[in-house]
Amino acid sequence: MNKLIRYLLQGILFTVPVAITVYVILTITRWVGNGVDFLGIAIHPLIDPLLGLIGGIIVLILIGALGTSIFFYPVFKRIEQVIEKTPFLKIVYTSVKDLLSAFVGQKKKFNKPVIVKVSEHPLMEKLGFITQHSLKDLGIEGKKVAVYFPLSYSLSGDLFIIPEENIKPVNVPAAEFMKFIISGGVTEIDENAEHD
Repeated sequence: MNKLIRYLLQGILFTVPVAITVYVILTITRWVGNGVDFLGIAIHPLIDPLLGLIGGIIVLILIGALGTSIFFYPVFKRIEQVIEKTPFLKIVYTSVKDLLSAFVGQKKKFNKPVIVKVSEHPLMEKLGFITQHSLKDLGIEGKKVAVYFPLSYSLSGDLFIIPEENIKPVNVPAAEFMKFIISGGVTEIDENAEHD
């Protein structure tokens, strides 16, 4: 029974952030489309959704700009505090926020690409990103770091605690490195791309 509950919770954690993101994008697209319909503008059934998507992106940009302004920042911060005090919403919200900020926030977490030696004979290595250098908060002593290994053709990955001596930094732009891993090694790394 405990396994079923654990699988249920893991299923929720995998599904809910994606579902929320898709729902928000579709809702904003629908709002923009309804606004265009309300104005009596009809262009073409195939172009209308595209305009809705573009309008949705513009709305998200405006929300981002308003969220950093002096007037609206306290409002967004207050809404965030209320969500973070709500038991179930807190888990989902903070998980989604931390994951998104790791990729697109000002404090990007996936910016230290590494090659990790996972076995000696035969020599096998995995590609990943250092996410934490100090693990003392977890009670883990010694020269160990947290390394996140994204999975190919997936939005998920695995987190391992690795001794520092098994890790070799890679001098490649983090975004190019991530694309290479997610594509299963099919994408070529653009050496001219800017480092993060």
